[in-house]
Amino acid sequence: MRQADVTRNTSETKIEISINLDGTGKAELASGVPFLDHMLDQIARHGMIDLKVIAKGDTHIDDHHTVEDVGITLGQAFAKAVGDKTGITRYGHSYVPLDETLSRVVIDFSGRPGLEFNVPFTRARVGDFDVDLSIEFFRGFVNHAGVTLHIDNIRGINAHHQIETVFKAFGRALRMALAIDPRASGAVPSTKGSL
Repeated sequence: MRQADVTRNTSETKIEISINLDGTGKAELASGVPFLDHMLDQIARHGMIDLKVIAKGDTHIDDHHTVEDVGITLGQAFAKAVGDKTGITRYGHSYVPLDETLSRVVIDFSGRPGLEFNVPFTRARVGDFDVDLSIEFFRGFVNHAGVTLHIDNIRGINAHHQIETVFKAFGRALRMALAIDPRASGAVPSTKGSL
């Protein structure tokens, strides 16, 4: 079973995350940042990943530490659940539209952290959510999951749609990359023999 439970406790946040990579898209979310919960639900639903996130952070200051640390902890959980990556497809990609907006996400479970984030946000906030926290979430995830991640918003006017298409495409790309390849015969998807 490709499952993991990870806890992260700092002076700024206390986070518990449970994931099942072979789930049905169920989510139990209480990050303390409602818009983040909405985006995490997209990852679970479109990635077919069962996801539980319970977080308590210093949101009286702002949401930065909570959003970043959820990304970090989620990355750690993915790294733990994926293990040595035997049999996975490794690469995943997805294009997701939402009305006028179109985003593309491409991921490689390479073992090497790298993030290219190209989202020209049309405004600074979606409700109470600072759009700049999106990149902090993905940077934390990438650095701790050990993945290469390219995120591009190809077009869009509505900042809510921009972020939502990114998270939906991320979930779909994860689903593709983490799928077990029946032709791989239990091999690690690399000519090096390990990732």
